[in-house]
This record gives sequence, C-alpha cells and structure tokens, in this order.
Amino acid sequence: MEILITNDDGIYAEGIAALAQALKKVGNVTVVAPDTQRSAVGHAITIADPLRVVPAKRGGKLFGYAASGTPADCVKLGIKAIMKKRPDLVVSGINLGGNQGYNILYSGTVSGATEGALLGIPSIAISLDTFKNPDFGPSASFAVKLAGQLKKRALPAGTLLNVNLPNIPAARIKGVRVTNQSRTSFNDWFDKRVDPHGNTYYWMTGDFKPKDADLASDLNALRAGYISVTPIQFDLTNYKFITELENWKIKN
Repeated sequence: MEILITNDDGIYAEGIAALAQALKKVGNVTVVAPDTQRSAVGHAITIADPLRVVPAKRGGKLFGYAASGTPADCVKLGIKAIMKKRPDLVVSGINLGGNQGYNILYSGTVSGATEGALLGIPSIAISLDTFKNPDFGPSASFAVKLAGQLKKRALPAGTLLNVNLPNIPAARIKGVRVTNQSRTSFNDWFDKRVDPHGNTYYWMTGDFKPKDADLASDLNALRAGYISVTPIQFDLTNYKFITELENWKIKN
C-alpha cells in the first residue's frame, strides 16, 4: 500500500511525525508537507510562484519533502511529481486542533485530503481536538485502523473521511460515531491595535464554544467522548433549490 501524508501544521510538527510512524505498519509512506505553518489556508493552490521542495530530516534521517506551498499543493506535488507510484491512500494530519462544522472550509488539513479525493484517491483528514498537551497516540492508532479498512472497502467518488478525536486517554474514548458536519462556526472578532509607527492593524481572535442541538453532529460526538468520522464531499450545489430557482425565470 502506497501512502501519501501531508498536513497544514508543517513538516516538523509532532502530529505528522506520529502519523507517519504509525502508518509505516500498513504501507510505504511518503511525506510531502508544507515547510512551515499553513493553517487555515483552505484549498488554496500556488500558481503565481514556483514551488520549492527540499528533503526534510528528523533525527538525522530523511523524513520527507518540505514544500513552499499549501497542503493542496503538497498533495498535487506528491502524486504528480515526487512519488514513483500513485498512492493508494492520502492522509492529512494529525492536526493540532479539531476540524468540525463550517470551519472545515478554512482547514488546510481537510483540504489536503480533499485534493486527494478530487484526484480519485481514497483520502482521510484526521485532527486532534485540542491545542494544549496533545497525545497523538490514539489518533495515529485509529489512522492505522482506517487505512486497514480502506484496503478492503471503497469510498464513493469525491468523498473523503473527516476524522476528529477527543484529547483523552485511549481507555476513556467511548467508541466511534459516524456523524454529520455540524452547522456551527468559529466565533471570531478583531482586536484593533496600533504598531510602534502609529499604523493601525487588526488581529483576528475568537473562540469555538458553540451549541449544537443535532446529537448526530461531529461536534457533539467529540464532546461526548467519541471519535467522530464524517463522510464529506465538495459538490456545493444546492440541488433542492434548483427547481425553485428555475421558476424565477431569470433573463439575461
């Protein structure tokens, strides 16, 4: 099994190291990831500048390839320029911080996996729902289990799995729930500040403490101590509204 790994936290992040080490148990791993932090870049790709790629080492050994682009760039590069064989699986993560609700539209982690799905390869995005004291072990182990499932089963075309784990010991995780995407988002605002030269600038901040009445959502599964697995796709068409919009009889 040929596996391509990327992330948005950068190639030297702890999460991607744990993921790569674990997935070596089930296949040949190639890591192509951003050379630095690229969180919240969404599905951006680089078209106006060249992409520079250099070997990256961890512990004195070759770990993978650090690229100057986004997670989606890295997946494209991995598949079309770096790997000798087309991957059987793309895995993006392990992200530091959860990716649920509408925030997946901003997520570089999810977009790395989305690019894999768009290119016809089974893909997984995996995130750990914390920013403090992360334990990536359970997430890495679960990625191995999912990879084993995808050796035997197929995902629908254009569909990827968005996986989130609570940051609790493995023994306290209650199980796995197949969920839907929560209809919640990051509650953000801007701090207005002035730099030493008297220029105004804004720094976005906020929190993510929404309430969701949908018990089947990814958000509520995590809060209840379950692993959340959500099948997502990026056909954004509102099919239910097509007929009504046609009845508008819009003319040019």
